[in-house]
Amino acid sequence: MLQVITDSACDLPQQLAQNHNIDIIPFIVHIDGKEYVDGKTIHSDDVFHALREGKKPTTSQVPARFFWETFTKYAEKGVRCIYVAFSSKLSGTCNTARMVAEEVRLRYPNFQLTICDSLSGSLAQGLIALEAAQLGAAGAEYNEVVERVMLRSDNNVEHIFTVDDLGHLHRGGRIGWASAVMGSVLRVKPILHVLDGQMLLLQKARGKTAALKRIVDVLKERSLGHVEQLIGITHADDGETAEQLKEMLENALGYKHFIVNTIGSVLGCHIGLGGVAAFFVNKKASIPNLPLETV
Repeated sequence: MLQVITDSACDLPQQLAQNHNIDIIPFIVHIDGKEYVDGKTIHSDDVFHALREGKKPTTSQVPARFFWETFTKYAEKGVRCIYVAFSSKLSGTCNTARMVAEEVRLRYPNFQLTICDSLSGSLAQGLIALEAAQLGAAGAEYNEVVERVMLRSDNNVEHIFTVDDLGHLHRGGRIGWASAVMGSVLRVKPILHVLDGQMLLLQKARGKTAALKRIVDVLKERSLGHVEQLIGITHADDGETAEQLKEMLENALGYKHFIVNTIGSVLGCHIGLGGVAAFFVNKKASIPNLPLETV
């Protein structure tokens, strides 16, 4: 048996994760001095509500005890695991998982666990975890699944997104001051991407429609181009724009399989209200990701 584990930065819909037996370990969210467990005592709607009220929610990495509880649960049963982690360039969570894994192996020396730094987040990380779970369910060998996850984590899955306010990303330390000021002063829609696990400003567009068209253009330029490949779309409390982007991708590029979801609490705290993102396997990949089988 193979168990895929990831964390709540993955933004997979809860039912989809359950259908594919993906175990999601939660981050911690802080609002007004109170601590909440992502996906259990707080959800993205709560974060967006707090943002609308002018509050400034923050996050902290997955606590070590959560990793200990999860890893030992599977170690006791002799289950082989793969943990697809949120980018180590954006959080210390992956490194914490590695330290806890070493402690667990002292007690369970035969425990087989591979920790994969996805160098990604949101549905890019989610697509990697989902593909791993699908491969495992289809009977792939453990090493084959690990190799696929490592392949996808090597700048193999792209993130292209736009946000309404770069100030949230700047305050969270995700982008520099100059980029944030550029967006607010010029009143442009920034187009960002993730490279080697870090958020970077790619270019700018004037207005939402131009930004969405540019996202479509980037997919046309960079994606593997397989119409059966699975495309991820997330939005920060802006489902209408997410559906608009989905329709544009269907019409322009013929994609058939999508996961559309609200961005989760972890990244919602840093991105703020508004914004939309697309996630896809790029031309660097020699193998398309599996089409969606069950929602």
